[in-house]
Amino acid sequence: MAGETKTKATARKDSREGLRVERVWTTEGVHPYDEVTWERRDIVMTNWRDGSINFEQRGVEFPTTWSVNAANIVTTKYFRGAVGTEQREQSLRQLIDRVVTTYRNAGQQYGYFATERDATVFAEELTWMLLHQVFSFNSPVWFNVGTASPQQVSACFILSVDDSMDSILDWYKEEGLIFKGGSGSGVNLSRIRSSRELLTSGGTASGPVSFMRGADASAGTIKSGGATRRAAKMVILDVDHPDVEEFIETKAREEDKIRALRDAGFDMDLGGKDIVSVQYQNANNSIRVNGEFMRAVEDDAEFALKARLDNAPIATVKAKELFNKLAQAAWACADPGIQYDDTINDWHTCPETGRITASNPCSEYMHLDNSSCNLASLNLLKYLQPDGSFNVERFVKSVELVITAMDISISFADFPTEKIGETSRAYRQLGIGYANLGALLMASGLAYDSDGGRAVAASISSLMTGTAYRRSAELAGVVGAYDGYARNASAHTSVMRKHAEASTAIATVGAVDVAIKEAATAQWRLGNEIGAKHGWRNSQASVLAPTGTIGLMMDCDTTGVEPDLALVKFKKLVGGGSMQIVNQTVPRALRTLGYQEEQVEAIVEHISAHGHVIDAPGLKLEHYSVFDCAMGERTIAPMGHVRMMAAIQPFISGAISKTVNMPESATVEDVEEIYYQGWKLGLKALAIYRDNCKVGQPLSAVSSSKKEEPAPVVQEVVKTEKVIEYRPVRKRLPKKRPSSTVSFSVAGAEGYLTASSYPDDGLGEVFLKMSKQGSTLAGVMDAFSVAISIGLQYGVPLETYVSKFVNMRFEPAGMTDDPDIRLASSVMDYIFRRLALDFLDFDTRSELGILTSAERAAQLRAEAAGTTGETAEVVDLTEMRNSAPVVKPAAAEKPAKPAEIDPPRRIGSSTELLELVQGKAADAPLCFTCGTKMRPAGSCYVCEGCGSTSGCS
Repeated sequence: MAGETKTKATARKDSREGLRVERVWTTEGVHPYDEVTWERRDIVMTNWRDGSINFEQRGVEFPTTWSVNAANIVTTKYFRGAVGTEQREQSLRQLIDRVVTTYRNAGQQYGYFATERDATVFAEELTWMLLHQVFSFNSPVWFNVGTASPQQVSACFILSVDDSMDSILDWYKEEGLIFKGGSGSGVNLSRIRSSRELLTSGGTASGPVSFMRGADASAGTIKSGGATRRAAKMVILDVDHPDVEEFIETKAREEDKIRALRDAGFDMDLGGKDIVSVQYQNANNSIRVNGEFMRAVEDDAEFALKARLDNAPIATVKAKELFNKLAQAAWACADPGIQYDDTINDWHTCPETGRITASNPCSEYMHLDNSSCNLASLNLLKYLQPDGSFNVERFVKSVELVITAMDISISFADFPTEKIGETSRAYRQLGIGYANLGALLMASGLAYDSDGGRAVAASISSLMTGTAYRRSAELAGVVGAYDGYARNASAHTSVMRKHAEASTAIATVGAVDVAIKEAATAQWRLGNEIGAKHGWRNSQASVLAPTGTIGLMMDCDTTGVEPDLALVKFKKLVGGGSMQIVNQTVPRALRTLGYQEEQVEAIVEHISAHGHVIDAPGLKLEHYSVFDCAMGERTIAPMGHVRMMAAIQPFISGAISKTVNMPESATVEDVEEIYYQGWKLGLKALAIYRDNCKVGQPLSAVSSSKKEEPAPVVQEVVKTEKVIEYRPVRKRLPKKRPSSTVSFSVAGAEGYLTASSYPDDGLGEVFLKMSKQGSTLAGVMDAFSVAISIGLQYGVPLETYVSKFVNMRFEPAGMTDDPDIRLASSVMDYIFRRLALDFLDFDTRSELGILTSAERAAQLRAEAAGTTGETAEVVDLTEMRNSAPVVKPAAAEKPAKPAEIDPPRRIGSSTELLELVQGKAADAPLCFTCGTKMRPAGSCYVCEGCGSTSGCS
């Protein structure tokens, strides 16, 4: 079939005009590489568990604008060739050229471009967007395209399995090949006979749950064998399968086993030596429900379970009780998720070919059995303009370019099995999507859970998919519609009309979403007109993937459709080390909301100290929701996640990879309601995660002051050489502040010391005046004063300065005119002794050996009395401690600091930083590659340390 497709493409090239490509991002005559500044970096990756170096490549080349994280991930994950050899890639230019050149050459070969110039513009535009992190292809493209390896470009696969041993064994083999290539797959096991049915030999069938054990063991073995990433898989069972109750309870029972073995002393943490005895842990499980079942739940009616061979009812259950068991299991261990069969197939473009029965592991790709989908995601924050508007024109042109490149890739791609290759080439499923939605909404001053936020998200989604299908229709006019279009033309056209109708029904709120919606409606109208004439090149155009690794590659603040994880972030620094920062989206959002720069600075400092916006100075209560996150003090309500998914779903060809986060206090009834509302609101799939519901997750140890409360099961985080460096927060002095000026003389050199203090918290500013204005000494003293003042305002303790500068010796040195400091070894020695006397308490000064004349006299009297044996004069230490005008702030008024951990914790990711700020553990697995705690990315997890994911992005 591949040869036949190539022949058709060549024929079309002769009879139809190719695409004309316009410049959007690039400048004629200037190569994108010449527009950026490049630098060389050393990439050294250490294992979080033992600090050993597991990757090292020095002198790699990246633009200066790329973060350390992005450079680390691209170097370790995507550069090809053996490290240390000439074949090893060492520059981002080589990586981009390898991929873009392959796409350009294939586009010309298969007749996509009208002229050589159009091919050149296409390549340069693609290069510019990749270079500036405007979008990214999915990982398999970076792994394979342009190398000697098979040109596998797809991350998502759907398999099929029939009721025969040959088919089941083929399923094991095909999954293994997909896992080996670093991708994930999903399968529906509902064709396999249940354990209640007979075999032709007269025995009883094993049932699908039994065969899941073998597949789970295979996935676990391949995962631990050093594959590109952990095995990612989805297993689905229809709700009318006779073994549905066993399937529902499978993973919940295993969680009970984990608890029992853990309590007996076995190592049951993820990666522990005894966890291998637990089954079914390498797959996400989902129940496929239909409208008949959900209506039976509403009516509290009976529901029939049907035999697989003849579809005859063999048992009945109370639908509501079965639905409760589903919710109970999900409450207990987050599995199974739920998929809504009727909605999925109502929006199916190819029903004449076959029903949609399954999804990929993260539930965003849903199409025909034995098919695949290659993904690419746009960075939405790149389209937000300074005036707060969304750059519709550039977004449309970007979608055109990316969807064209994605379709070209199918023409040269290789596939793990011939069945998958045939279906993928015949139906050309694509999955364009986006990342950074959460950051875009926050930067726009919109709450994630708000009508305004949902209107913008829905409009952008509609514009993206509408433009993708319009370009797909144009491609059909150039290189032909997909091979399966003719038999599915009526259904495909009907789905396009449904998308267009949903777009016109978007309830807009503000000027920004109105403009996006109008553009989206125009794209759907134009695309349907072109499609009516030429058909469409692709049976599917869009999905919303987790964007785990590629999200880090694009330096996105948020992944996929997710809100921000938290307001504080963990950032790696050039040259090693790391620091805590407040998300850069926060100040942008505050400015959008109309706050002045001084207010922005104060609010950001509050967030840096506390990790949340509650009681932030000057922040209006009605703006709190703009900064709600997935985790932290102010979290988005579970239904807020569901409502966002419902707003977006009508404009996505596939589905949405997202998990609905629920608090630990959520009930089984809450889970039931979420699953029920997902059906009512028209979602295709839904998964929930209740905090701390899985015992087997390794959690970082977090101390608690309430020792009587049961602590979550934890695993100590092993130390590494990298230590988090918290960014200091500047506390500015008020406009009017108390101050005092002291004139002094050291060995005849005269000067003035002015010290300003906070109203309640000690020294905050120092000015020194010596010699004449404009002299070198005066300039040096002015600069020194500024440096010391800034340090004090950023939290450097005064005693630190005192310990460093006291006893420093240089001229002038000698007698002073200060009765408390008769001799000084230098001007610096005098100044900091004076500041210590004025602003430090007695105990601190005593340790430093700095006392007033009265305090020294009292000490001498006490020592003299002790030497002569006379009764010592009682020394009033309280009076001595109060001899300096030190004002200590009340405990409640001290700015909050990140929670102190005993013993000290090492931080390696934003999740661990959030744990430190919150003072409680977060449910996330440790990365199998480097040991860093991962963070959520859609319904998967991504490691910020090395870019590994638990899914297929």
